[in-house]
Amino acid sequence: VQLVESGGGLVQAGGSLRLSCAASGRTFSNYAMGWFRQAPGKEREFVAALSWSGRRTSYANSVKGRFTISRVNPNNQVYLQMNSLKPEDTAVYYCALSISLTGTPRHPGDYDYWGQGTQVTVSS
Repeated sequence: VQLVESGGGLVQAGGSLRLSCAASGRTFSNYAMGWFRQAPGKEREFVAALSWSGRRTSYANSVKGRFTISRVNPNNQVYLQMNSLKPEDTAVYYCALSISLTGTPRHPGDYDYWGQGTQVTVSS
């Protein structure tokens, strides 16, 4: 299984970015996908998760109302639309896939596969 993120970059505060994650390597069914981030010197933290059906989402309080997670199942793609970005959103962003849980897991240990990460830098 491979997860490949793209879409990171440098943006000014108040701007937007859209991250993409493509999953490949097996036939997927009934799995959850999520986004996490890790800033220098900090632990990896939950950002957002989406159930297999797409009907359930979960967000960290720090991004609620600004970020939106979505997916396109036939293409095994998941997206993170990030609006109104703040300098504190600066981090490496990782997508993750859980084959054991179908809801919206929020803990890194609930996920089985991880991407390599993409850097997001928000300047003030």
